[in-house]
Amino acid sequence: MDAAIFMNRELSWLKFNERVLEEAESDSTPLCERLSFASIYQSNLDEFFMVRVGSLVDQANLSPDIRENKTQMTPGEQLREIFKVVRRLNERRDFIYAKLLGRVEEAGVRLVDFRKIGRQEGERLERYFDGEVAPLISPIIVGRRQPFPFLRNGDIYAVAVLERKNGKRRLGIVPCNAGVFPRLIQAGADGRTYMLAEELILHFLPKVFAGYAIREKSLIRVTRNADIDADALYEEDIDYREFMAELIKKRRRLAPVRLELSRELDGEIVRTLCKHMHVHKDHVFRNNAPLNLSFLYQIADCLRQKTELFYGRRIPQRSAAIAGDRPVLEQVAEGDKLLSYPYESIKPFLTMLQEAANDEQVVSIKMTLYRVAKQSKVVEALIEAAENGKHVLVLVELKARFDEENNIEWSRRLEEAGCNVIYGLDGYKVHSKLCLIQRMEDGHAAYYTQIGTGNYNEKTARLYTDLCLMTRDQAIGREAAEVFRALSMGETVEETQQLLVAPHCLQNRILAMIDEEIARARQGEDAYIGVKINSLTDKAIIDRLVQASCEGVTIEMIVRGICCLIPGVPGATENIRVISVVGRFQEHSRIYIFGRGLRAKAYISSADFMTRNTLRRVEVAAPVNDPALRQRVLDLFDTMLRDNVQAREMQSDGSYVRRTPGDQPPLNAQETLYQQAYDMAQK
Repeated sequence: MDAAIFMNRELSWLKFNERVLEEAESDSTPLCERLSFASIYQSNLDEFFMVRVGSLVDQANLSPDIRENKTQMTPGEQLREIFKVVRRLNERRDFIYAKLLGRVEEAGVRLVDFRKIGRQEGERLERYFDGEVAPLISPIIVGRRQPFPFLRNGDIYAVAVLERKNGKRRLGIVPCNAGVFPRLIQAGADGRTYMLAEELILHFLPKVFAGYAIREKSLIRVTRNADIDADALYEEDIDYREFMAELIKKRRRLAPVRLELSRELDGEIVRTLCKHMHVHKDHVFRNNAPLNLSFLYQIADCLRQKTELFYGRRIPQRSAAIAGDRPVLEQVAEGDKLLSYPYESIKPFLTMLQEAANDEQVVSIKMTLYRVAKQSKVVEALIEAAENGKHVLVLVELKARFDEENNIEWSRRLEEAGCNVIYGLDGYKVHSKLCLIQRMEDGHAAYYTQIGTGNYNEKTARLYTDLCLMTRDQAIGREAAEVFRALSMGETVEETQQLLVAPHCLQNRILAMIDEEIARARQGEDAYIGVKINSLTDKAIIDRLVQASCEGVTIEMIVRGICCLIPGVPGATENIRVISVVGRFQEHSRIYIFGRGLRAKAYISSADFMTRNTLRRVEVAAPVNDPALRQRVLDLFDTMLRDNVQAREMQSDGSYVRRTPGDQPPLNAQETLYQQAYDMAQK
């Protein structure tokens, strides 16, 4: 197949992060929200290096000639392209950051260094350093008796080339993340002027290393590989939860994949740092912006009283379809219910779970947990159900990357309360969002099933767009029960009729439904596929979509992040259209649509079209069978497609162009959907 229709996965992700950076750059985004987007860009990039670059470095060391299956790039070729793009994007970030600081100063808050302050401020900072910072830092001079220290992932250090009067040089290192003094230090009596703690430490290194001349200095930050294959390392005679706890500790000490500098250093010094940390020189990046931008949230908080610098206040609304004065379980028994976050509140689902915990007729609750809130009402309801004598089965996925510690702690609390806790399957992550309530009604067991596109997390339900289907459909309930039976046995479901369940009953069913649309197109009928996902990388699905395009099927896709398929290429993907929406809320819902009009089939799902989701995870997609709810999903999808404010359209060369309203009224899909939720709640 023509390589011109494919884009490398990693380079596509970098294009997504560039779209995030564009929001930090855009004058149409309120100032303090621009600060947030700048910080998100950097934290996204940190995770990208820890996971994706870390994986590629491992591949380059172990299998340098292996090629990925779309653009046929080797690991080394991918790394070289990644570093080239990252350097370009970071230059853009540095420019945007400087511009944002100017706007922040106009708004009344200053972030300064020693070039921008007067004598009184300098004396104030020196007193603060002497009294509050110096006693808490632990400087190190590298030498024969003091080896080069371990540098923690993501922490900032001040390094200096130290010289004695005899000309002998040493390397000095000072950790700047003591955790005791604040990152933002008041530099003036006005309470509106700040300096970063690491800049303060860097400036006063001559005091720290008295007796040495400081020849060169810089702040540095190391990013470590976090890509560990837990299943490959696990041994069955070890407690799995304790094994994962130890694995988290090990991850903190993995090999560095990036070294960032805040200043130019002599090449020999950089080579010395690289040698000590086993970092290749190509992995060294020089930044003008601070090495960690998370403090920008604190800057925004300093301006909280200026509401015009933030997005307008939006509150998740009550669902018009669910009455607040009747049990939610009772209402779900009358007909399927669909919640759309963050436009509608997660409370009806939480209420249903709480009702089930206290309902004498409910005999069991089964649930999969991937990521939950730090203070989780979902987990509290499960604990209450177990304490009320109900059978509670919870699958806690301990391999939810960077949430492992939170999940380990919740699993312990669930077990202590009497819940049966299982931890997933060998070789498969359980990423599905599935809850099954079993209730005795008229002497028979009735199933109430909830299937979602997002995590059971009250916090992210206010920030991510997701869908939640609650149904008493017994066919769906029986298949959900089979999913939980298989999970309890350490197995995967082999066959389903209603639900699409990876790893065995999702990709093949998607391909079959694409084939149905191809068959209709060949017969001259209207054929249509609509997809809303976070990422598209699955080669089998991509190849079939290309075939469908060639056969005349109209394909419209909303892909927020990675998209390895390039649309609009004549003779191959000319019937495919791809947009990406990056805005106030993170687009997270997954929707699959096959056909139009009365024959349209719509599914909501936890699965992206990535091989890891379709073949290496337990994922669940559910049909939206209720005609009114199905139409609502189709309308939501159509609204997203018509966005001409936050949407970017992918071009046939792989670039993205931001849409503009032109002659049409401006349509921001997220704001439109929120306003609809407000309007419905007031009826």
